[in-house]
Amino acid sequence: MSLSRKRKKELRKLQDQATTLWESQQVLLGQAGNVAREAGRQLGNYNREQVVPTVQHTYEKYAAPYVDEGVKTSKKVYNDKIVPAAGAVIGSALSVWDAANEKRKDLAAGRGFTSLDVGKYQKKAEKYGKKAARQLTVSNTPKKKSMGAGGVIAILLGVAAAAGVLYAAWQTLRADDELWVADDPLRAPDA
Repeated sequence: MSLSRKRKKELRKLQDQATTLWESQQVLLGQAGNVAREAGRQLGNYNREQVVPTVQHTYEKYAAPYVDEGVKTSKKVYNDKIVPAAGAVIGSALSVWDAANEKRKDLAAGRGFTSLDVGKYQKKAEKYGKKAARQLTVSNTPKKKSMGAGGVIAILLGVAAAAGVLYAAWQTLRADDELWVADDPLRAPDA
């Protein structure tokens, strides 16, 4: 089937229009990529300059005093009430263990049952108890500050915002059969 000159001219014109459209789409996609990159960079700047300081300030103003007071109270109760009791129990148990070992050695040596030197084992119990209490005590020196809850919240907000920007860009640039011309980036479709 042969085409008339008029039809060939119209087809060439249509092909030129398709090529022009294709090239403009390629430019548009490049510009959209640049906009998305810049939006991500600006979002990071905004997060670093606005969100993180605000969240940190709010945490330090409202939550940090209560958290610090709770930690101090917990350490005080632990160090003043629990550690001495645990140290005494551990010291008593270890001194009883020593007494049992000494009696076992006496029986093995054939000396039989002799009386125990209670004062000696009380001193051992105190010594063991003090050693255990020292090892169980929580120090009151503050640790180096690391990222707190505010930093974690700011990171989560930043990630969520970046995901929103990426989703919006994907929705804008996704392939619709009616809107997309072809997959080949440099060649226009033949008419």
